[in-house]
Amino acid sequence: MYKRIFLAVLLASMVVISTASRAEPVAISSGDTIQKVLTAQMGKRLTIKIKSGEELTGTVTTVTDELTHLNQLAGKEFYDAIVVNKKIAAVIVRVKK
Repeated sequence: MYKRIFLAVLLASMVVISTASRAEPVAISSGDTIQKVLTAQMGKRLTIKIKSGEELTGTVTTVTDELTHLNQLAGKEFYDAIVVNKKIAAVIVRVKK
């Protein structure tokens, strides 16, 4: 009996997790800028490639005309980053799980 309950809970958990983990595709349009792309990704985890070649992975918390704030940096959990938008070469977003 406990095995059936455990199995039912496990299956229900897997369904909830698979539904919640779907990523949305990235879309851009004419006139978009790095600022607009980053603003659309607010609250989401992404990687920013700086023109110097360094990559920063974190969650976008704030985007202004000049700067972007990333927190929860991968590999640097105790740090945040403020990135100059003009120095961003690419925005890398995970779209498939």
